[in-house]
Amino acid sequence: MNRYIDLTGCGTALITPFKDGEVDYEAFAATVDRQVEAGIDFLVPLGTTGETPCLDDDERIKVLQIAREHSAGLPIVVGGGTNSLKHTVASMRMLEPHGVDAFLIVVPYYNKPTQEGQYQYFKAVAESTDKPIVLYNVPGRTGANMTAETALRLAEIDNIVAIKEASGNRGQIEEILRNAPKDFMVISGNDDDTLWMMEKGGAGIISVASNVAPHHMARFVKAIREGYHEKAHALNEELTPLFRNCFVESNPIPAKAAMHAMGLIENELRLPLVPAQQDTYDLMVETVKALNVI
Repeated sequence: MNRYIDLTGCGTALITPFKDGEVDYEAFAATVDRQVEAGIDFLVPLGTTGETPCLDDDERIKVLQIAREHSAGLPIVVGGGTNSLKHTVASMRMLEPHGVDAFLIVVPYYNKPTQEGQYQYFKAVAESTDKPIVLYNVPGRTGANMTAETALRLAEIDNIVAIKEASGNRGQIEEILRNAPKDFMVISGNDDDTLWMMEKGGAGIISVASNVAPHHMARFVKAIREGYHEKAHALNEELTPLFRNCFVESNPIPAKAAMHAMGLIENELRLPLVPAQQDTYDLMVETVKALNVI
């Protein structure tokens, strides 16, 4: 158990459904219900997968409120990061009264901060709240990597409790796993890294694929956690096409295509993202058919 919150297992980086240009709150509530029923361990609204930069403040609050109302008590880790300390703190204070258990804070994007800049930024963020903070390293989107050294420095701060690592840099991730405090959680940010990271001691996954196949992902992560090696590897092989195909276009474009094909949401995004090209849509239909979720 962590210092503040248990984020082991599979969490879902929730999509935000749209309909006719507006947030489809009814579809979002049904999406959360589907995750809970599938046995997902925690929920992550308002992250990258949720197209959060394209949501206004009222929409973000309502999405969070619905996630809380339909969560059945599961932990809720809320995306709250921007590329400005002032705006990040303001966002956290706005969201905190509406059901936040922890905040997921991304490395500031576009600015390309140095390692010392990242350290000072996250230290200031942590000092601004009593809530647990999950670091989020995704250099493919931010343009700046957080090194293992910086992550380990930040892990010493009491309410910085975990890192979502999506760098794909195995050496870096293994260094964090080896040297972090034992109650600091290292969570995969890439579905296809889940198996090896958890076998090395990672806590779990914040998943895109579980939007599409939550039962499969919950079963997969449970098999890893319970030490069913052969079953876990078989499920990993079965899920690998979904892991890969969810990123043939920018996330969440393929995931939304799949969920539309399944009749769960409209195939709608907000600019600058656009719906999947036809070949991607067809690929996602084939992918979900192979998993028997359509």
